[in-house]
Amino acid sequence: MSENIETFTDQNWQQEVLESSTPVLVDFWAEWCAPCKAMVPDLEAIAGDYQGRVRVGKLNVEENDQVPFKYSITGMPTLIVLKAGQVVEQRVGKMSRAQLAKLLDPLLG
Repeated sequence: MSENIETFTDQNWQQEVLESSTPVLVDFWAEWCAPCKAMVPDLEAIAGDYQGRVRVGKLNVEENDQVPFKYSITGMPTLIVLKAGQVVEQRVGKMSRAQLAKLLDPLLG
């Protein structure tokens, strides 16, 4: 995985995501999810493109059950964007680099 993509867990969610001063894009994924794996290059590109403006990370739903349950994550991949600890966007399904940029740009003013 890219050095620009962070790993989020049930344990670090509060500090790394909810208390982040920067907007956070979270990819909820699973090892068996082919679209999740196919989206990794686009996530890596977005993490580089938006470095310093948006934090990009992944949360494995098979290794973490509290956070996915809290956000009612049932399909993979699910992407959520949080600002100041609040969900401002949520999408289910594979997204391209262009689609991810279109999702993030309005949130950054």
